[in-house]
Amino acid sequence: MRYSSLEGKLALLLVGTAVLGAGLAATLTAWTGSAWLGAVVAIVVWLLPLAWISHAAMQPVRRLLRALSGSVASYRDGDFSISLRTRRRDELGALIEAHNELGHALREQRQNLAQRELMLDTVVQHSPTALILTDASDHVVYANLAARHLFNEGKSPAGMLFEDLLANCPEPMRQALAASEDSLFGVEMGSDEEYFHLSRRDFRLQGRSHQLYLVQRMTRELSRQEVAVWKRVIRVISHELNNSLAPISSLAHSGAELARRNDLARLPQVFEGIGERVRHLHAFTAGYASFAKLPQPNPAPVAWAAFLESLKLHCEFRLTGDVPADQGYFDATQIEQVLINLIKNAHEAGGAADEVAVSIARGLHNWRIAVADRGPGMTDTVLAQALLPFYSTKRSGTGLGLALAREIVEAHGGRIGLANREGGGLRVTVSLPAASLQRASPQD
Repeated sequence: MRYSSLEGKLALLLVGTAVLGAGLAATLTAWTGSAWLGAVVAIVVWLLPLAWISHAAMQPVRRLLRALSGSVASYRDGDFSISLRTRRRDELGALIEAHNELGHALREQRQNLAQRELMLDTVVQHSPTALILTDASDHVVYANLAARHLFNEGKSPAGMLFEDLLANCPEPMRQALAASEDSLFGVEMGSDEEYFHLSRRDFRLQGRSHQLYLVQRMTRELSRQEVAVWKRVIRVISHELNNSLAPISSLAHSGAELARRNDLARLPQVFEGIGERVRHLHAFTAGYASFAKLPQPNPAPVAWAAFLESLKLHCEFRLTGDVPADQGYFDATQIEQVLINLIKNAHEAGGAADEVAVSIARGLHNWRIAVADRGPGMTDTVLAQALLPFYSTKRSGTGLGLALAREIVEAHGGRIGLANREGGGLRVTVSLPAASLQRASPQD
């Protein structure tokens, strides 16, 4: 035990007062000649200095507790600038030093948070994406500069009802923001048409529900993508036309030469070659026409057993799992076309024909139809681009099969996904709404 510690000081204080009391008792006993009288008088006289010494000894502790109470109150109010001064070298001094170190750490953390908040606010305020945050009562609590200019003529909409903020917006924008899902929409602004992408997210902030709306202008990006798509279309069409027109030209020249030589026996073979290339061109253009003129889906209740029997008339597959008793709700003709394309691709993947399997499962709000094979699967690069129009890894492919499937499924309000299987192969999953048509995208 160190004598400079609080415990040592209290021990010395108690020992000193005890020795003083014993000496006083002995002196009074010798003076009065009565041990009892001397002890009683000594105790009475000894209690007064003992009370004063105890009060003096506890005074620093009381001051420290008051100071700590005041500093904790300042911390609660967000003021971390208070430090306590002391020259003590005991436990109280160590406590004060720890308190000062805590205050210093809190000040540094607050400064770092303030700098990060300033940086984040600067980034958000000057972002080209319009950002609006609303609370549980649908009042706007935050809007950056882009949102102010897009929705409120440059003025801050904080405190406004989100419904009132949308009152002056164009109808397509108002409908998109009132919906409960992400979307891409166009708005006529003056003589031009602007395209926007909307993302909406629900989350809890400080224990309360909030909604975050992100509205991003996509006109330039879509224009660039449109030009890129048109270039790809032109390249694909030019490639197919050259691959067919060059043989047709050559065969026509050969037919003319055979006719000039009066070698009529070989002319039917030449005409058959020309007819084959013409049929290929017709199939090629018909594929593009079907993709461009895809009609709106007409969803209706569908019995899975009858649907699967009809599907088996067009392609071969193995059904895994039971046939659902509940009815689906989709355009049977269009979804049948999707599954025929997917099963055909599965057979062309190179795996065993009896490994091409179809399964149907009911989710909470959707149906999941999976087509699986045991082919080589796809690389990450092919997986990322397989659903894009005009992308194909086949030499004679048009790149429209999976794109057409995606277009049909998304027109039903569903999604299509591709993933490699463990042990080899590919699984294509089609997700469709379970009860009703959730979203239908207009087709040109």
